[in-house]
Amino acid sequence: MILAAGLGTRLHPLTELCAKPALPIRGVPMIAYALAWLRSHGVEEAAVNLHHLPHTVRDAVETWRPEGLAVTFSHEPELLDTGGGIRRVADFLRESDPSIVIAGDMLLDLDLGTAVKAHRAARRRATLVLRDDPRSAQFGSIGVDDAGSIRRIATRFDLGGEARSGLYTSVNLFSPALFESMPDRERFSHLDHWLVPLLRDGARDLVGVLGSPADSVWEPVGTLPEYLEANLAPLPLPYWPGDGPALDRGVRFDPDHQVVIGAGATLAPGASARRAVIWDGETVPVMHCGNGVFAGGRFVEGRDDG
Repeated sequence: MILAAGLGTRLHPLTELCAKPALPIRGVPMIAYALAWLRSHGVEEAAVNLHHLPHTVRDAVETWRPEGLAVTFSHEPELLDTGGGIRRVADFLRESDPSIVIAGDMLLDLDLGTAVKAHRAARRRATLVLRDDPRSAQFGSIGVDDAGSIRRIATRFDLGGEARSGLYTSVNLFSPALFESMPDRERFSHLDHWLVPLLRDGARDLVGVLGSPADSVWEPVGTLPEYLEANLAPLPLPYWPGDGPALDRGVRFDPDHQVVIGAGATLAPGASARRAVIWDGETVPVMHCGNGVFAGGRFVEGRDDG
């Protein structure tokens, strides 16, 4: 499952035009990368939850869905939080051992196959993939004991006994048995309201697996600076054929000035851009676009929100 129902408030005003998972990254919707990653590891069925501007995510998925990957949609008229969204498609997810649940607002690469094998071999109910990353303090970390059992979640929950910790990548492996303990309510968080009560009751088979940055890629796309960086500093994603698909649909790249120009977009004579992303079909008037995004007929500065 790809969690794609959030409002993307930190990416306003871009997300007033397009839901966050459908935002173009180097001319391709962000969710296309997640779909390709899942398919590269043999996933054949996926669910995507929708809420904000659902048609933009649906259109992106239907256009970029890899061959051999069937996708179903779960529309949420009201946001159900992460756990509620998962609960709504629980019958689908519990058919796999394990099911895989990821966030739809990141660029990702890690060895999913190895994580699945370890999860099955240890007969865990849940495996959360962590990353040894200096950004842990910024994005939130999970602490585990010497056996890998979860002992702490950010600053909200702490049982003590932590031996090491890592950044939470929002990649989760859930066995069917875990769904038997799912809260009987519509809206809840999968961490705070589902896993935490189990941990408080002494569960030891909810595990965090710590990986090395050398073996994975994890880049969030939740703020304007992060969005700009994702577009202008392409990541090595072995499952994705570089800029080929974007070039095929008419996207242009100006590496000298670090500019991504969407398909059908034009710059008026006298207009200029540097460190900028211009969305499909936009017409840039006589102006300088620097360190930001031109979308919806206006320029949005890629400010640093801290």
